[in-house]
Amino acid sequence: MPPAETLDAVLAAIRACRACVEHPRGAPLPHAPRPVLHVGPASRLLIAGQAPGTKVHASGISFDDASGERLRHWLGIDRATFYDETRVAVAAMGFCFPGQDAKGGDLPPRRECAGLWHDRLFAARAPFDLVVAVGAASQAYHLKRLGLERFAGGGLTGRVARWREIWEARQAPRLVPLPHPSWRNTGWLKKHPWFEAELVPVLRAEVARLLGPSLMPGLDPGTQ
Repeated sequence: MPPAETLDAVLAAIRACRACVEHPRGAPLPHAPRPVLHVGPASRLLIAGQAPGTKVHASGISFDDASGERLRHWLGIDRATFYDETRVAVAAMGFCFPGQDAKGGDLPPRRECAGLWHDRLFAARAPFDLVVAVGAASQAYHLKRLGLERFAGGGLTGRVARWREIWEARQAPRLVPLPHPSWRNTGWLKKHPWFEAELVPVLRAEVARLLGPSLMPGLDPGTQ
């Protein structure tokens, strides 16, 4: 059996990856690769998103946009805590910005990333206590990885609606499915008020339990 990879070695390989340009599955990436992720050896919370957008591609900082502000509000943590790799890890299903479609929307995560890197990345460090799976691609991968495939059907709304069943299905790592915090989902949030009324308080309380006193000023766990 080959020796286990170290986390530092896997992260270095990911950051040097050019597979979607040199060996693409389909059309090559339309710009230079810039893998973006933030993973340390001791963080207890994993934010597993979809793929970087244009602003994140420019800055090299995950969720460095309005979606990130909404996500941090859902979590109940400030920006400094979110980017503290000793406490929070951020690893999307696609590490590079995939480009945009003809209508200006972001393309889905590149298919190369999950097959090349994700199993290796999560094998190279201790399990997380909580996985926050943002969006359909992330939920499909992590539900399977954690033995929760039975919750994979029903579309994104169906999975998020079953969040309590998913939450109770295992003690560690626990998984919480979220919609993407993009402004494009504002209508979804209005249509499903239970999300912020029921799921978000539980999520905030668990994040506060794991990370300690790291809440946004004036925001108590379990509140909207």
